[in-house]
Amino acid sequence: MEAVPRVAFGVIADIQFADADDGHDFGGSRRRYYRHSLRLLRDAVRAWAAESPPIDFVLQLGDSIDGLNARRDEAEGALRQVLEALGRLPVPVHHAWGNHEFYNFSRARLAQSGLCSRPAGGAAGPPDGLCQAYHCSPAARLRLVVLDAYDLSVLGRDPDSPRYEESLRLLREKNTNEDLNSPAGLKEPQFVAFNGGFSQAQLNWFDEVLKFSDENQEKVVVMGHLPIHPDASDRVCLAWNYEAALSVIHSHRCVVCVLAGHLHDGGYCLDSHGVHHLTLEGVIETPPESNAFGTIYVYEDKMILKGRGRIADRVMQF
Repeated sequence: MEAVPRVAFGVIADIQFADADDGHDFGGSRRRYYRHSLRLLRDAVRAWAAESPPIDFVLQLGDSIDGLNARRDEAEGALRQVLEALGRLPVPVHHAWGNHEFYNFSRARLAQSGLCSRPAGGAAGPPDGLCQAYHCSPAARLRLVVLDAYDLSVLGRDPDSPRYEESLRLLREKNTNEDLNSPAGLKEPQFVAFNGGFSQAQLNWFDEVLKFSDENQEKVVVMGHLPIHPDASDRVCLAWNYEAALSVIHSHRCVVCVLAGHLHDGGYCLDSHGVHHLTLEGVIETPPESNAFGTIYVYEDKMILKGRGRIADRVMQF
């Protein structure tokens, strides 16, 4: 490995902490380690704190606490414990919002919470003040773009709002099942209620950010909860309008990597435009004796992922 990376950052996805005994996924076949996930997060924080050279920031790719907390009236307490664990690091943490955030909180509540990592003033994001999309430059000629993959969604929005009505109309057009969380028989199985998509306003904003980065010869890392490439995900876990987001990325030269969570098995592909799509394995389905986090080191010509536990090492050339 070269002497000093330009920047180094931690990555973790789908912690889904709840102070509850182990359970299973909706299909009943996969074990979920609700209580242990907080211990694994604390292990990750300790490992990041010991890194040399020190890491510059952390990307938390969404689903920080489990929907179980809402039913047990423990959402605020669970979130406090996750944020306390991450708060032991003296570096910024950038949060994506996932479906489990919205099972626990309204969008308005999230905007007031410690999961709102959008810079104060909000000038860095799309016009919707409740949209958790923003960009920042953590190092010279490097830009981080955080996308809000539930901008279009029936989760978290006020049912009387135009955005909710638009989202429900789109969902019902594409999903004819009685249970809108079921992808059974769908031609486009990503159109389920536990996913979401990007509004046109967010896509327009994203396009402008990438135009700026092209002009300034920056490299861009994109993060969001939902994967946007079918080869880095199963078809059910993709963002509703993933093709629209990909189309924006492919019309520019600057994006080198897209990081996502949501699919607990993880995934990876290098797409036809040379963009790396890395979907991180979820902490929630990681056995207590293992882990699922990593550190990414950014160099002039590549990114190197040092994975821990279930996450494999990877070299991503630009």
